[in-house]
Amino acid sequence: MQALLLEDDSVLSSEIALFLESKSIKTDKAEDGEVFLNMFTGKDYDIFLLDINVPKINGLDICKTIRETNAETPIIIISAYDGIEEKKEAFLRAADDYLVKPFLLEELLLRINSQMRRLTPKTEEVEKIVIEDLVIHPEDSKVFRSGEEINLTVKEFQLLVLLARANGRTLSKQYISDEVWKNQFQSTNNAIEVYINFLRKKIDKNFKTKLIHTRPGFGYYLSPL
Repeated sequence: MQALLLEDDSVLSSEIALFLESKSIKTDKAEDGEVFLNMFTGKDYDIFLLDINVPKINGLDICKTIRETNAETPIIIISAYDGIEEKKEAFLRAADDYLVKPFLLEELLLRINSQMRRLTPKTEEVEKIVIEDLVIHPEDSKVFRSGEEINLTVKEFQLLVLLARANGRTLSKQYISDEVWKNQFQSTNNAIEVYINFLRKKIDKNFKTKLIHTRPGFGYYLSPL
């Protein structure tokens, strides 16, 4: 993680930077608004820490400038100003948080971590493909039919997933060849027919409802109908 700090107090600036770097947050420092903007336009940062009362361009104007081109990167105002007007102005300019000086460095870290968690995408449920009593787990290459696990080879599994994701559409041999075999074989059509038969024996043979079908002259599809 990388932070850009706007702070004209060199002692405090160094303390903050040393502390954050000890927590694996690399911190670049700017002592005035112009230096900050030059650094801001030259590198991507994960978070901005802005004092308000700094030379040349104040922190609130810097906040506004950042938001004109960057709506996502968190901005935390760190300021000795404790009045409601300064806080209101900071949030009107789309700051994400406001920390009043003096503060504990651990609290600053907590606020940074809170902002970064906000940006972290929520873990999505692991994808699962379900067609009738057929359940496919692409993440760990497992297949079940009526609760019974079916062992497939790598190519069989790739072919099954391709058919399942087609949502009942017919896939031509050429399309299957391109997606599964990458045209590795000269006689790919024969290979596809062989693997379709392998799948039928494993997926359909012992079950009343057949899922893998041929559309003569067009290709293959997977559907309970």
